[in-house]
Amino acid sequence: MTFINNLLLVFSYRAVSAVLRKLIVRLAIGLSLLFLSACSLTGVPDGLSPVSGFELDRYLGRWYEIARLDHRFERGLQQVTAEYSLNADGSVKVVNSGVSESTGKRKTATGRARFVGDAALGHLKVSFFGPFYGSYVIIELDSDTYNHALVAGPSRRFLWVLARQPELDDVVYQSLVMRAKESGFAVEQLIKVVH
Repeated sequence: MTFINNLLLVFSYRAVSAVLRKLIVRLAIGLSLLFLSACSLTGVPDGLSPVSGFELDRYLGRWYEIARLDHRFERGLQQVTAEYSLNADGSVKVVNSGVSESTGKRKTATGRARFVGDAALGHLKVSFFGPFYGSYVIIELDSDTYNHALVAGPSRRFLWVLARQPELDDVVYQSLVMRAKESGFAVEQLIKVVH
């Protein structure tokens, strides 16, 4: 009888081993798909193009968020700014901060940005945690003075109107909103930021 019991144990071990192998393969496939989907977050939304002739040195410094489409990582924040500076390795240090409407406390997130391709195109990828990046696509920029910009994310669910000052001339603001509307963004959902 012990021979049969031992034989059953071997077969059950092989069955469990086969189930575990299948589970590991499925897990590996799932993680690979997750990784690939994270990588796709650095693209440019269909039909849009980043600005050309981009000069990073002129873009560095403080920008004020004038308006944005709502998303969870900035929800409830006012007085939002972004500070861009050059890291020693050539990447861009990104410091985003804003004041919580509910607590009155300033929240800050520090990240890193890198060009996706050509440094003369306003298309970067930004990470605030680990290897996960999201697109930062400058689709409109005041190329004379670098005083205002229209920035998209990886999809049309992300949009920011930025300026060098806390206030933006209404004519300029409306022209940026019109550009965003023509590009397919839901501009009626823009949140104006109070400074």
